[in-house]
Amino acid sequence: MDIVEIMAILPHRYPFLLIDRVIEMERKTRIVAIKNVTANEPHFTGHFPDYPIMPGVLMVEAIAQAGGALLLTEIPDRDQKLMVFTGIDNAKFRKAVVPGDQLRIEVTVLNWRRTAVKMLGIATVDGVVACEATVTCMLVPRPAKAAGEPAKPSIEAIAPKAEAAVPAIESTPPVAEIVAAGNEGSHG
Repeated sequence: MDIVEIMAILPHRYPFLLIDRVIEMERKTRIVAIKNVTANEPHFTGHFPDYPIMPGVLMVEAIAQAGGALLLTEIPDRDQKLMVFTGIDNAKFRKAVVPGDQLRIEVTVLNWRRTAVKMLGIATVDGVVACEATVTCMLVPRPAKAAGEPAKPSIEAIAPKAEAAVPAIESTPPVAEIVAAGNEGSHG
């Protein structure tokens, strides 16, 4: 599967599309993707100046995107869905990945359900493990958008139960009130 075919499956685009090619795929079981790491990627300007290394979170994201390419090939209405993280477990980073490296991302399905999947991902460079993680992802409806306007995902669409677990932003007092309350007893 080349980059054009990947872009027909995944909603991600540059600079956040993190797989360049799929070289192996066993339906609902396993996928192997390639990420060619290049010096012109925007995260290298700040991570780190004079010593560019690929952020570990982007390696985990590449694992999820490879898994997404596997999962979304099974979903006929994938243009109406998004695949979002629901968990990242046992993430380990073993080797720095630098411009010029080719990241080989192998993802194996551990548990597959109609709208959710748990996968083990291992990313290697020249046969050496750079990153490994178990990721869980879920399919959610893609929020509708008005004509000519980018979609704005709501927390309800992505995580319907999060509303009950996280207090609303409006209930948090402004910083000025917090600082004023803390200073009331300190003048003396």
